[in-house]
Amino acid sequence: MRLTQFSEYALRLLVFVAAHPDRLVTIEEAAKAYDISRAHLMKVANLLVRQGFLSGVRGRAGGLALARAPDRITLGELIRATEPAFSVVECFGEAEGHSALRLDHWRGILTGAMDEFLAELDRHRLSDLLNEPAGFGLTPSAAEGSAA
Repeated sequence: MRLTQFSEYALRLLVFVAAHPDRLVTIEEAAKAYDISRAHLMKVANLLVRQGFLSGVRGRAGGLALARAPDRITLGELIRATEPAFSVVECFGEAEGHSALRLDHWRGILTGAMDEFLAELDRHRLSDLLNEPAGFGLTPSAAEGSAA
């Protein structure tokens, strides 16, 4: 079970935006704070806006803000949104039309494990992560934020 870099960037972007509740955050700011490509972060931001995690304001004075309070965003919900083909084993999903693992019992065990993993993430919220912004690569000045 491995999460993609896309999910990591999504979590980092949400933490960065949540650390600045009093203003809009630009993609450029977040990209610079995390040393992430602006283009990659733009793709992440677009998905997070479409999925209702962020709201975006276009234009010169535009930027991103949380669409919901941090205590209303679960980590499980975020992973489901950013990992649409999430499965425990390659060639395990229904979309492929077949599976190298034909044992129903084994499939049930792995599906149960994945469900428990996501259920555990559902018990944690974005707000739980905001006490430790340094854990997400934010320096105190970046977490406090000065408009770029």
